[in-house]
Amino acid sequence: MFNILKTAILMAAITALFVVIGSMLGGQKGMILALLFALGMNFFSYWFSDKMVLKMYNAQEVDASSAPQFYAMVQELAQRAGLPMPRVYLIQEDAPNAFATGRNPEHAAVAATTGILRVLSARELRGVMAHELAHVKHRDILISTISATMAGAISALANFAMFFGGRDSEGRPANPIASIAVAILAPLAASLIQMAISRAREFEADRGGAEISGDPAALASALQKIEAYARGVPFQAAEAHPATAQMMILNPLHGGGIAKLFSTHPATEERVARLMQMAQTGTAQAWQG
Repeated sequence: MFNILKTAILMAAITALFVVIGSMLGGQKGMILALLFALGMNFFSYWFSDKMVLKMYNAQEVDASSAPQFYAMVQELAQRAGLPMPRVYLIQEDAPNAFATGRNPEHAAVAATTGILRVLSARELRGVMAHELAHVKHRDILISTISATMAGAISALANFAMFFGGRDSEGRPANPIASIAVAILAPLAASLIQMAISRAREFEADRGGAEISGDPAALASALQKIEAYARGVPFQAAEAHPATAQMMILNPLHGGGIAKLFSTHPATEERVARLMQMAQTGTAQAWQG
């Protein structure tokens, strides 16, 4: 319940930031328009997020005939989790990764790259898909898409502010310094909000996935292997759509230095440590506190 409340607060913060920028650009009218636009984007994301993301990645739906082992694995895990059977997709990419999308458990989809099927053992892949189903069970899949969409829109609106900003009664820039500040700080604030939402979700999905599969060590091993392989294999579709990187089990975008501070995923070492503690103790104590 605490994580749901925290996520709701963070999503409200994104909407509020959107409204503040709108107010700066157009006063009260701009604020109202920004609020309506934010609500409209949330509505669009709610109904079409899964189709939008799957199309971005050119994901192909598979079934028991076209991918029998993979489909049966997801089916078994969904039953263990008490979830409806999601749609299952494969993405023709060498980079090992996976994600879940959809507006609720009844309209969910899970997708994996062909690379992850080649790289991981069946046990490790089972841990990964259990993680993705934990996202479905926790209803993270909708939240992640909406936050990504809103963060991207805030960045676009901030760029608009940079060039057009607020105007006084004579049509001159009302406060050009403020416009520049918004253009710089708004995307930063949106990234921080998005990062906070995503990091909390990943820890919870690791814990939930380990409980679904009953094998925390398998997910820990999978995360280490994915990170090792992904360093040398670019994920082209993710690089073309960076706002969706937070949806992956491991961040597919490469960056060092300050980029790590704004990563949408916790450090793999910390995730592995928590999973291994869970494997050793048989409890979720590692996630408390």
